[in-house]
Amino acid sequence: MGVRRSAGVLLHRRGAEGGREVLLGHMGGPFWARKDERAWSIPKGEPEEGEDLLATALREFAEELGSPVPAVELTPLGEFRQSGGKVVTVWAAEGDLDVTTVRGGTFALEWPPRSGRVQEFPEVDRAAWFAPEQARVKLVAGQVPALERLLEHLAGDG
Repeated sequence: MGVRRSAGVLLHRRGAEGGREVLLGHMGGPFWARKDERAWSIPKGEPEEGEDLLATALREFAEELGSPVPAVELTPLGEFRQSGGKVVTVWAAEGDLDVTTVRGGTFALEWPPRSGRVQEFPEVDRAAWFAPEQARVKLVAGQVPALERLLEHLAGDG
């Protein structure tokens, strides 16, 4: 078995105050329900057999948020290894999305554990725009380097 991979799109926009904001999704399901710090993620997911990672990133964004990536141009930010060993490949895209329209996919989970009862939970239970300083605290730790890479990229564009 090789390295577990995942791919996603980090959407960004110019906020009302003129600064940058990034779109993050709060992870769904009972484990994350009462967590906020380190419980948000870049919309991402695992590739299907033989699927290109960019295609995965675009598909997963649409599946998790219920809307296609609202941008044409995507900038590769690189690969980032998370604490569990999974490697996440991230692209950046500038665009806007109304977070009140987020209606993503679901996953099945036996809940409560060992109850024999399987329930459906949203992959992402909500999405929100965050300034970089907020996003650094909200994002799961392994994805913060992708945010930092985006900010470096944007600073280079002057």
